[in-house]
Amino acid sequence: MTEQNPTLAGSCHDNRFLVVIPAHNEAGTISRVVHDVREQAKCDVLVVDDLSTDNTARVAQQAGALVIRVRIHLGAWCAVQTGLRYAYQEGYHYVVTMDGDGQHDAKSINPILRPVQSGEASVCIGLYLARGSRMRVVAWHVLRKLSGLDINDLTSGFRALDRSAIRVLLQREAALLTYQDVGVLMLLKSNGLSIREVEVTMHQRNHGISRIFHSWIAVFGYVSQTCLLCVAKISLSYRRTNRKPVHTANENPDVKPHEL
Repeated sequence: MTEQNPTLAGSCHDNRFLVVIPAHNEAGTISRVVHDVREQAKCDVLVVDDLSTDNTARVAQQAGALVIRVRIHLGAWCAVQTGLRYAYQEGYHYVVTMDGDGQHDAKSINPILRPVQSGEASVCIGLYLARGSRMRVVAWHVLRKLSGLDINDLTSGFRALDRSAIRVLLQREAALLTYQDVGVLMLLKSNGLSIREVEVTMHQRNHGISRIFHSWIAVFGYVSQTCLLCVAKISLSYRRTNRKPVHTANENPDVKPHEL
């Protein structure tokens, strides 16, 4: 269940892209983030308030954002999906996702959007390897090996998506994912969508901690869960490739396709 700000709903048909920001207790930063996006990108901004206990929603609305308030805590990925669903239904051609904690620089929106708008890629990721702590680098290395993804910054939530990518990420399969990185990228890749990376600027987190990279225990849990996802994906792919055809009683299994 969600609640929308009725004063802005329906006004988004005019712009071709929407910036979606999932936010949980980001009242201290969300106003500046929204202002920066509106100033730099000249676009509509949607903040998905993920059951914040502070006044994130009110502050975001006062800053000029469209706000959707969810009534249960979804987590960052499902909050992003809520924004993608809104964008798709409202007819946006492109979406940029970014964090509400001030890490992502609004000046980088247009650079990561450019390859998607030009048709060079369906997805463009904001790449910033300088933030790679030892824990993050280890996780990236392991997950790259397991997933087969040729992507440097696997955990960046700063992304631009075209309408075909948005459609893929609204499938039921995507709703089963917990995190918004490796599983999402594997799903996009398996649907034949091209992915690019563009170097961007990022800032230090102003408050709070990373949900994944704040401790080795959290990293281990994240990598373990993603490993299971990768193994399941590989197993499913193998079964599909090696599945034997099913013949009915009236069919001759020895007949070759060119003989039909």
